[in-house]
Amino acid sequence: MENSFKQNVFLASPNGLNDLALEIFYFQAKYNPVYSKFLQLIDIRPETILSVEDIPYLPVEFFKGHCVSCQPVDDQTNVFTSSSTTGVGVSRHYITDLDLYDISSTKSFEFQFGAVEDYTFRFLLPSYLERNGSSLVYMAQHFLRKSGKGGFYLNDFDKLAEDIIRDKKNGNKVMLLGVSFALMDFAEKYPMDLSNLIIMETGGMKGRRREMTRGELHSFLKQKWNANQIASEYGMTELLSQAYSIRDGIFKCPPWMKISIGQTTDPFGLEKIGKTGTIKIMDLANINSCCFISTSDLGRVYEDGSFEVLGRFDNSDVRGCNLLTPAPFDK
Repeated sequence: MENSFKQNVFLASPNGLNDLALEIFYFQAKYNPVYSKFLQLIDIRPETILSVEDIPYLPVEFFKGHCVSCQPVDDQTNVFTSSSTTGVGVSRHYITDLDLYDISSTKSFEFQFGAVEDYTFRFLLPSYLERNGSSLVYMAQHFLRKSGKGGFYLNDFDKLAEDIIRDKKNGNKVMLLGVSFALMDFAEKYPMDLSNLIIMETGGMKGRRREMTRGELHSFLKQKWNANQIASEYGMTELLSQAYSIRDGIFKCPPWMKISIGQTTDPFGLEKIGKTGTIKIMDLANINSCCFISTSDLGRVYEDGSFEVLGRFDNSDVRGCNLLTPAPFDK
């Protein structure tokens, strides 16, 4: 069953994705013990769910302390873990099929940026490189294997600047992707003209700098590097797919990933288009864990399916790739 889902997720038409989402829901409701128990606790019988809009979303916090998987796992199972910046617990995503993550992360990227092989990647990911189990580092390593061009720099700003200057001279198509605090540190030490590079931030200060809004961060980087736009990535340990923003913090999902907005006063209610609420994510690549995840991120969705991330609800721990301190939002 999982193999048939895997074949169809990335090929289905938009209408077919709705049918596929329901099929996967019934499968996960039966074979994922944690999701099955959650449905029992909220008094939902799977057979009563007849439309995608009615599928219940599992709170992302269940990935802390529970094995959210449709398959048995053991000590040999690959596990992606969150950084748990605030020390309130680590999320664990058990990956029984790494090939699925390779496909999904590649196609998510190429949906907006084109072939991975076309890029020279310069990765500035301290804090992620300094621990084990980062899904972002795994994805970056996968991109480097496919591209064959680029590398990781940790804190070696001098080498990074040297390589970027050479890239500019050689006319390479370069993406500089980094965690926010490291990009700021690098920009302060090496302000220069990077207008011909794609600069992408993954969010998060990891306690290294004061938290700021995405707008503040982008303005700072644009000024230091003479950049017209700053791209962003929205992903997390609990997902196998990523949404990307080319500019202005407006994210787009690949076809098999969809964002809806929940009401802050009702965990099962949905907000209208353009209204602010909690972000709910359908990621059909999560075949072997759970495709339907409710987060504590605040956002809004627009008519074309694009979305903004506006902050975090309450005092939830800052985790995953890309969430900065909340900007004011409309209720």
